[in-house]
Amino acid sequence: MPESIREGRDFLISFRGRATTVVRKMRKRVVAGCCLGTILCIFVFTSNNYLIQRMTPFFIAPPEDISCYTEVSTPESVQTLLTTDVRSALNGSNNIFFHETSCFGDEGITLTARQACAVESAAKINPQMQVYLLLLSHSNFSTATRETIRVLSAYKNIKIRRIVMEEYVKNTPLEEWWLSGILRTSKWPRSHMSDILRYLTLWKFGGIYLDLDVVVTTSLKKLTNFAGAEDWEDVAAGVLGFGTTGLGRRIADACIRDLKKNFRGDVWGNNGPGVITRTLQKLCATKYARDMTPHRCRGFTVYPPSAFYPIHYKKWKLYFDEKERNSTMNIIHRALAIHVWNKLSSSEVISSPSQVPYAIVASEYCPKIYNHSGKFF
Repeated sequence: MPESIREGRDFLISFRGRATTVVRKMRKRVVAGCCLGTILCIFVFTSNNYLIQRMTPFFIAPPEDISCYTEVSTPESVQTLLTTDVRSALNGSNNIFFHETSCFGDEGITLTARQACAVESAAKINPQMQVYLLLLSHSNFSTATRETIRVLSAYKNIKIRRIVMEEYVKNTPLEEWWLSGILRTSKWPRSHMSDILRYLTLWKFGGIYLDLDVVVTTSLKKLTNFAGAEDWEDVAAGVLGFGTTGLGRRIADACIRDLKKNFRGDVWGNNGPGVITRTLQKLCATKYARDMTPHRCRGFTVYPPSAFYPIHYKKWKLYFDEKERNSTMNIIHRALAIHVWNKLSSSEVISSPSQVPYAIVASEYCPKIYNHSGKFF
C-alpha cells in the first residue's frame, strides 16, 4: 500500500477516534448540565413559594372539586348566613371573617385543629367582636369536626354559617360577573374563590378578613382601614380591614372594580394580594409598600411585615424550631397576629407537649383547641 494512502487511512482513523471522544465528552457535559439544572430547579422550587405558585400549572394535578359552589342547601347543611345576621357598627365594623372554600363529600366538612385555632384566637382575644367562619360546602360536619365545633361553641361570639354564592352576590357589583362563570377560567378555583370572597364580604359588611392560618395575638377591635405588608415590596391579602363608610367604603369599591377588571385565572396571586396592592398603589401614588404611609394613603394604614407576617415564608420552619425558640418568640411578641404559612407548614407535626414557638402561641391564644387536639397539633 502506498505510503500516502496509509497515512490518509491513519489520519481518518485518528480523526474518527478524536471525534468520538469529543462527542462522548459533550454528552457527559449535557447530562451533567441537565442534572445540575434539575438540582437547581428543585432548590429554587422548595425555597421559593412564589415560584411554586406560579409554576403549578406545569405539574399534573387532579382538578379541584368546586361542585358545592352551585349546590343548594339540604336539611343537613350548616345554617345559611343571612345578611341580617351580620350587624356592622357605624364607621367601621364589629366583625371578623374567615372563609373555607373547600368542598367536602360524604365524609363531611373537616376543620383542622390549626384552622380551628385561628378561629378561637380571634374570638378569645376579641370577645366584643363577632367572629364568622363562612363555608361553601353544603355538607354537614364530619364526626371528628363535630367535636371541634363543640369546643369552639364555648365562645358565644363564634358563628359558623354556609353561604350560597348565587344568593351572596345578589345586588352586588359582582353579580353579573360571577354568573358569567368567571371562575371556570381559573387554574386554582378554590384559591381564587377565597380571593373573591374576601373582597366581596368586606364590601358587603365591612370588618376584618383573616386567613385560616392566622393566629391573633392582640386585640383588633380598634383597627380599621388597614392591610399588612408581607415584605416591603407588596401588600399582602391575608389580613385586611375595611370600614363601612368613608375611606373604607372607597377602598372596598376600588378593590371590587380591580378584581372585575384584572381577574386572571392563570396567575396565582393576581386576584388576592394583587388587588389590594394595585388599589393602594393608585391611592397612595407610590409603587412600594414601604412608602405607603398613612399620610400618603389618606389615612389607610399599611402595617410593616412585623405586624402580621413576622416570620417570612422562607423561614417558616422557625415556628417549629425549639432551638431558636427564644429569638423567634421575641419576634412574635411584637406582632399583632402571626401568619403560619399553612401551605408550607401543614405537614409539620407538633407532638404535644411541645416547646416549639407555634405550640407556645397556640397554648396561650387558642388553649381550648390546643388542649383538645391530643397528642398531635
